[in-house]
Amino acid sequence: MLQLSLSPRPPACCLLSGETRLNKEKILQGQGVDEPLSETGFKQAAAAGSFLKNVLFTHAFSSDLTRTRQTTHEILEKSKFCKDMTVKYDSRLRERRYGAAEGKALSELRAMAKAAGMECPVFTPPGGETLEQVKTRGKDFFEFLCQLILKEAGQNEQLSPEVPVNYLETSLAEIFPLGENCSPECCVDRGHPGLAASILVVSHGAYMRSLFSYFLTDLKGSLPALLNRSELLSVSPNTGISLFIIDLEEGREPEVHCVCMNLQDHLNGVN
Repeated sequence: MLQLSLSPRPPACCLLSGETRLNKEKILQGQGVDEPLSETGFKQAAAAGSFLKNVLFTHAFSSDLTRTRQTTHEILEKSKFCKDMTVKYDSRLRERRYGAAEGKALSELRAMAKAAGMECPVFTPPGGETLEQVKTRGKDFFEFLCQLILKEAGQNEQLSPEVPVNYLETSLAEIFPLGENCSPECCVDRGHPGLAASILVVSHGAYMRSLFSYFLTDLKGSLPALLNRSELLSVSPNTGISLFIIDLEEGREPEVHCVCMNLQDHLNGVN
């Protein structure tokens, strides 16, 4: 989940798609193999939706591949506020393209990388995307998102009257360890305008890892005390949830604060 915060502040909640049959069989899907969710994948997505049901999202973005579309639908279907929200499907959120390796076992990709004398994560199969190309896609989407929120903040977009003041913050604080990043009390005490938006982003494992690396390395984002940068290299579980608070101001580079990464509490008991 991606939570954007502007000075105007928006938060962004980033989720990976639910499991497919090919995930379980360790077959590379990339962009060319458009597999739907498995029964377990639907359960994972529904569990994520139940976990996030009281969070008020102002925007929802998803990769346009089937597994992320289905995951996003299951999440919003459980929402107290967002069942009828329009989802923006964006091809910039697609998984890394693995070219000739798509539809093949992960072990075959590793063998291809070994034959080329390279480590698997940095190896690019014929017809695949380089890590730099994936990063460029992520950066392009993120910059688009920041400009969208800044524009809407300038137009003084308002939440519906029935939504309580500071509800964007309080609905997140109920389930995430926000600390001083974005508590309602903190916003008031500092004269801070609070969150301008709450953004749901549903994408894929290799893509999200690249985007998070951009946040924390290129933009020098902050991490919670109990999280270290080596965890960027870990593989997120299907429907793993990551939350970032992003301070935006026209003419300045965004400030990124990671609240949590690859959270999977909602998956307890999901088989």
